[in-house]
Amino acid sequence: MSDRILVVIHDAFEMSTLVAALRLHEIDVIGEAKSENVAINLLRRLQPDVILLDMNIIGISAVKIAVSMRKVNPLIGIVILTSCPDFRLMGESNDEIPTGTKILVKKSIVDFTVLCDAIRESKIAAVEKHKVTWINGNTSFQDHGVAVLMAHLTNTQAEVLRLVADGMTNAQIGRTRYVSEKSVEQVISRVAQELHVQPDANMNMRVQLVGEYYRWLGAPHH
Repeated sequence: MSDRILVVIHDAFEMSTLVAALRLHEIDVIGEAKSENVAINLLRRLQPDVILLDMNIIGISAVKIAVSMRKVNPLIGIVILTSCPDFRLMGESNDEIPTGTKILVKKSIVDFTVLCDAIRESKIAAVEKHKVTWINGNTSFQDHGVAVLMAHLTNTQAEVLRLVADGMTNAQIGRTRYVSEKSVEQVISRVAQELHVQPDANMNMRVQLVGEYYRWLGAPHH
């Protein structure tokens, strides 16, 4: 018997195409939601086995929704779709992701069965409290290398990189994090070293870091 799936995606087009593809692969989609409130109500009413969440839900993160849903049903399987190889770049904590969660980087889903397998395995992973699993099996060598590089960043370094990308000056970041401007400069320098961003006489290092940030985030930046 197929697991019963609740899909939570904000974008209507992505919702319709993904749900259609899931059903073609004999995945039993029993409900669709575009917001946390609707998702929680459907969770209580329909009692799905697995929730499939998109990280780019407007107004609230998929991680927070997943945490809320686990409070309602501690054994529900969770699969999260994301464009970003590290949730810290989006201001989230990797430590808050519920146990057993399967996370798929969208561009790694070259073969749709990868997603279907993750959905089927997520229920067992939740019951047995497996570690969070990032599924990047079909990513290129370059993309895999990016994920490895990001894993080397400390939480402080990842947060400072995000604040730099938000356009904050070193002084502003220092006030936000209650540290000196000099400390911020040192963190930024260390981030550049970790990510192999080389000094370029024709381009400011902060500009280079912002460009890399948006590339890893999987979002366009102009």
